[in-house]
Amino acid sequence: MIFERSLQRELAYTAGAVFMVLLTLVLTTMMIRIVGFAASGEVDPRDVLVLIGLTVIGYLAIMLVATLFVSILFVLTRWYKDSEMVVWLSSGVSLTQFIKPIGIFATPIIILIMFFVFVGWPWSNQQSKLIRARFQQRDEVSLLAPGQFRESPTTHRVFFIEKMSPDQGRVENVFVTSTEGGKVNVVVSRNGHVETHKNGDRFVVLENGRRYDGEPGHPDFRIMEFERYGVKIQSQPVVNTPTTTGLPTLTLLRNPTNENLAEFAWRAGLPLIAINLMLLAIPLAHQNPRRGRTINLVMAVLIYLTYSNLLNVVQSWIEQGKMSFGVGLVILHVIVLGIVAFIFWMRVRNRPLFTRAMFSRSQGA
Repeated sequence: MIFERSLQRELAYTAGAVFMVLLTLVLTTMMIRIVGFAASGEVDPRDVLVLIGLTVIGYLAIMLVATLFVSILFVLTRWYKDSEMVVWLSSGVSLTQFIKPIGIFATPIIILIMFFVFVGWPWSNQQSKLIRARFQQRDEVSLLAPGQFRESPTTHRVFFIEKMSPDQGRVENVFVTSTEGGKVNVVVSRNGHVETHKNGDRFVVLENGRRYDGEPGHPDFRIMEFERYGVKIQSQPVVNTPTTTGLPTLTLLRNPTNENLAEFAWRAGLPLIAINLMLLAIPLAHQNPRRGRTINLVMAVLIYLTYSNLLNVVQSWIEQGKMSFGVGLVILHVIVLGIVAFIFWMRVRNRPLFTRAMFSRSQGA
């Protein structure tokens, strides 16, 4: 039908615009957040763009859910505002007939939501965690920064260097201190370089320096001068401890702990949220052309946030064992589907959801 093609075309244009706005907001927020992590030394500055991309992939499912709901609501609200909906309804098109064209438009989006939530979300979380783990567990030379005191997490040594070559091969004016058995060891040197032995061990070889050994508060410090002094570089293997959010979906089902089942319920809930919100947007868009559409938009935001937060609550209850997995997987979405059916029934019978009496009573209270 003509109205179906017209509706799907306008939905496609609106969905593209809404998605670009949401993508811009997410990119800006993630950029500020991850650049802050890089500035504080929590991530490698060279990995900032990769981490931003992985984070966006992880949030694509949520963005697509919001895009689907908002685009349908925007288009139908405009049709009511411009009296186009009145024309179609007067031509014999019922409100329930809008489900088919909107469902056809939403099907590829829902498939994308399922792909990104079941595949993209765990993969992006796993890769982000691996990149962070590699940076946090790098060797001690990688920790060094000219003009800054840096403590090694593996040996509790404190390093300070004044200058370092771009390839981190040579250092100048080095200060190294460590504590062993209550004694303090301090090594100072003019120059140094990095050596790698055949067995893979790495050393910072200091040249023309001194070593001070002793106990704090005691004058009997031992002073030694050296021409070459090797400090072994300690490194940790990269250990990627899997988290629930980074586990593949099939792994969650093969290992049905409360945490894994709760995570699966959250992932499965996003496509169900998209379907319910897609249906809800049809009757929710109804409005009087003489009034503004602010109420509908506010209601849309409140409904989306409430629905998402309730899904998080259900996930928490399943994880804590307060709710069984089977019940938690469907109960929230069945309740919302019942509410959607009731609102559809109200709209088909041309009954308003909000009357003036309701608002007058609330204002009087």
